[in-house]
Amino acid sequence: MSKLSEEERQKILESSPVGTWALLLIVGGAMTLAWLFIYFGVFLPRGPIG
Repeated sequence: MSKLSEEERQKILESSPVGTWALLLIVGGAMTLAWLFIYFGVFLPRGPIG
């Protein structure tokens, strides 16, 4: 493993976690789409309970 200079280390620590935000958006979007599918594709077509 290569040694990082203090400058490189500081740059990494101060950068924003872009990959984490991308993963969060992908998972959140997938969960929203799944919820919409279940709500509009499963629950609403069955009609009211009573």
